[in-house]
Amino acid sequence: MELALNTLTKTYGRKKAVQSVTASLTPGVYGLLGPNGAGKTTLLNMMCGLLSPDSGSVSFDGKDIVQFGEQYRSALGFLPQSFGYYRDYTVRRFLAYIAYLKGIEKRAAETRTMAVLEKLSLSDAIDSKLSRLSGGMRQRVGIAQAILNEPEILILDEPTVGLDPEERIRFRNLIAGMAQDKIIILSTHIVSDVAHTANKLLVMNEGSIIYRGSPAGFAEKAAGKVWEVIADSAQAEQLALRHKVSKLFHTSQGLSLRLLSDNCPFEGARAVSPDLEDAYLLYTGQKGGAEHEV
Repeated sequence: MELALNTLTKTYGRKKAVQSVTASLTPGVYGLLGPNGAGKTTLLNMMCGLLSPDSGSVSFDGKDIVQFGEQYRSALGFLPQSFGYYRDYTVRRFLAYIAYLKGIEKRAAETRTMAVLEKLSLSDAIDSKLSRLSGGMRQRVGIAQAILNEPEILILDEPTVGLDPEERIRFRNLIAGMAQDKIIILSTHIVSDVAHTANKLLVMNEGSIIYRGSPAGFAEKAAGKVWEVIADSAQAEQLALRHKVSKLFHTSQGLSLRLLSDNCPFEGARAVSPDLEDAYLLYTGQKGGAEHEV
């Protein structure tokens, strides 16, 4: 099974949202990592067939998805950044409606609905109206509708937005259990989601894929450029002006900074092993979520 992206390009006015993206995706969990505005959502919409590229194509097992038509959509599960729903629908009615749209037979739909709600700890909310659910619970309903048809390709755009820490762990475990025989694309700007879930990585910045490979391989690109230092407030302020800071927190000795620099940035600074967040900040200029403490 292969989902192939063939020199995909999409332009809005003078801005190239996606620039000649080529990739071959096979079963596994892909983290599509990049800052807001990098072009991730535009790329995903083209992969889903919701948006036509200016040039290039998407193919599934060697066949253009436009030619696949309904057959491709039946193999696809998609959670957009903001999924639409009817406020007065209950969870049960909403998922029955989604199952109808996806062509799932009624009895199978009922069985699958109960199974996915159990996996997402939503069984008790099955007869609750969507308008009365918390944001995190609605997001879980969004995940439920994406996996209801047991898709071969699962595309999730910022799926953990609104989820609390316990819900995020539950989501990661769910994805890990599904990864063996599916192509799963998890698009996010939160590095920890990728670090805990994905075994393959695509890093996108300014419309282009700037890295493809393993998460560990991307982290290693920052080797020799990550330093930890203890400084007082005035020193920390000066260091932050001169260097990218990936983490900052208070200790009993002063402020502890994790800095990115080609050379030793401060007397007493200690070279440390890089992690995924260090590399992400180094190559995109963006912090990966709220993982640092001040």
